[in-house]
Amino acid sequence: MAVLGLVSACGGGGAQGGGSASVPASPSAVPVPSSAMSAQAFPPPAVATTAPSPAQPAGDRCRTAELRASVGRNDPGAGQRNFPVVLTNTSDRACTVRGYPGAAFLDASGRQLGPDPRRDAGSGPVTVTLAPGRSAWAGLTYSSPEVSGAEAATPTTLLVTPPDERDALRVPWTGGTVPVSGNASSVRLTVLMPGTGP
Repeated sequence: MAVLGLVSACGGGGAQGGGSASVPASPSAVPVPSSAMSAQAFPPPAVATTAPSPAQPAGDRCRTAELRASVGRNDPGAGQRNFPVVLTNTSDRACTVRGYPGAAFLDASGRQLGPDPRRDAGSGPVTVTLAPGRSAWAGLTYSSPEVSGAEAATPTTLLVTPPDERDALRVPWTGGTVPVSGNASSVRLTVLMPGTGP
């Protein structure tokens, strides 16, 4: 599985380099290696960024240890499942994120389910400055396996890797089945945008 979150739509292609790694089964949000991916079916990103804290200069990227990952509610439509994947700044300084996060679905044994998600090329990356407590989100979308007929599996965990980082955050997956193989099995991801979802 890939281990590096991606900074731009043109840097590095679709699947990213990196070896396989075993993942601890603990459900707590701790740094572990992860994957890169992409999506569509979400509105284009706003150009505005959140304001940095006056005491902290903006521009330095957010590190994995400074962020918390979460997954918002499904916003279904036309046979699609659409989830916001949210990164929140938990540090006491302003920092930035830009581009695509990495991600991978895992089963209870820590095995990756399905290929690395694809990146949605529909919108270019923007730099999002996160003041302490502020968030950015990327849209994770795929066709519902019940509609598409793709082979499905039910993950227990979503790994989320911030752009340009090699450590990932574990998020318990409660979104049900995901497509893992077949003609309609693509999972896609958008670039990070300010806020917590559409």
